[in-house]
Amino acid sequence: MEGPGFWVAAVVAAALVGMGKGGVPVVGMLGVPVLALAINPVVAAGLLLPVYIVSDVFGLYAYRHAFDRRVLAIVVPGAVIGIGIGWATASLVSEAAVTLVVGAIGLAFALNILARKPVAASPKRAEVAPGLFWGAVTGFTSFVSHAGAPPWQVYTLPLGLPKAVFAGTTTIAFAIINAVKLIPYYALGQLNPANLKAAAVLALPAIVAVFAGVRLVQLMPERLFFRLVVWALALISLKLIWDGARGLI
Repeated sequence: MEGPGFWVAAVVAAALVGMGKGGVPVVGMLGVPVLALAINPVVAAGLLLPVYIVSDVFGLYAYRHAFDRRVLAIVVPGAVIGIGIGWATASLVSEAAVTLVVGAIGLAFALNILARKPVAASPKRAEVAPGLFWGAVTGFTSFVSHAGAPPWQVYTLPLGLPKAVFAGTTTIAFAIINAVKLIPYYALGQLNPANLKAAAVLALPAIVAVFAGVRLVQLMPERLFFRLVVWALALISLKLIWDGARGLI
């Protein structure tokens, strides 16, 4: 983990993580793929987890007044269960297969939304059973491949949350998920002194990017924000399908 190529990729990845924690749709998921251009993807995932955690702290501060308590109360317990399942099956589950399935779900959902005529989203009540299910899928896929955003959005996008509340609820949910993931990641040896040292350096660009992301969300029109969420979901899902299929082949 040295040389200009590594540090360029690492700083870009950290900035993407920070902007994601600032509420910019889905860009945080690009962190690991970008860093994987320079180092092993498994090492990249372990290195960036502390950067996610540090960014979460500032994201929590930025959105401390904008979140949906009911959504969090439903989804987070499901996510914790999903993380536990991922930890228990870490040696049995094919990461490529999970990545492919997550990509297919996200793409189908995004295409379904894009095919509809645009209408004003009306707020809906968060239901418990679907929330627990998609929460578990979110926790599991986040643990296995840092790909929790597609299943999370499958559940939360139809709720019609206001822009800031959607961003804040997402930031808080994944802050909790990432904190819980520290335990199994440490147990599996993915948090080592070399990773922590590099993560400490990368925390600064990530923190700056958090507040840049918050500002961008504030300036972005609501309809544009959610269209961007859906298009980002579609593009990321295509990347996941590609990665999963390539891994299986």
